[in-house]
Amino acid sequence: MGKSKLLEMHNVGIVVESLDQVISFFEEVGLSLEGRMVVAGEWAGKVTGLGHQKVEIAMMVTPDGHTRLELSQFLSPKTISDHRTAPVNSLGYLRIMFRVDNLEELLSRLTKFGAELVGEVVQFGNVYRLCYIRGVEGLLIGLAEQIGTQTATDILENK
Repeated sequence: MGKSKLLEMHNVGIVVESLDQVISFFEEVGLSLEGRMVVAGEWAGKVTGLGHQKVEIAMMVTPDGHTRLELSQFLSPKTISDHRTAPVNSLGYLRIMFRVDNLEELLSRLTKFGAELVGEVVQFGNVYRLCYIRGVEGLLIGLAEQIGTQTATDILENK
């Protein structure tokens, strides 16, 4: 057997307070609920290092079926810290970026879920219009609408 190869990025996980609210928010963004279940027992705690735990999880999937967002609501043990309101430059801080086809329209719908712009909608070269929002539960989410044929890699490589 040779060296292990990375096959794909399967999911990103976020711990939330209200699974129902966060599922509804991400469905509005455009993800679909792939499944929902309670995970509990000694085996689960061995993976996370938390010991015995009980967690309700929901797996959301992007329209292309390639990327997933795993939402976890810990029933036990209780969460011990909250990083949701930390500034974007905090070490280890998580944000998710989605590419969308109509940024303004999506922003208007997400504000009905309490989403707020962090800064402004800006243009990155001739590549994207983008912004950060604080979504449901204060989660930091990036939204980007491609506006040209140039890619971000082109800009990074000075093409």
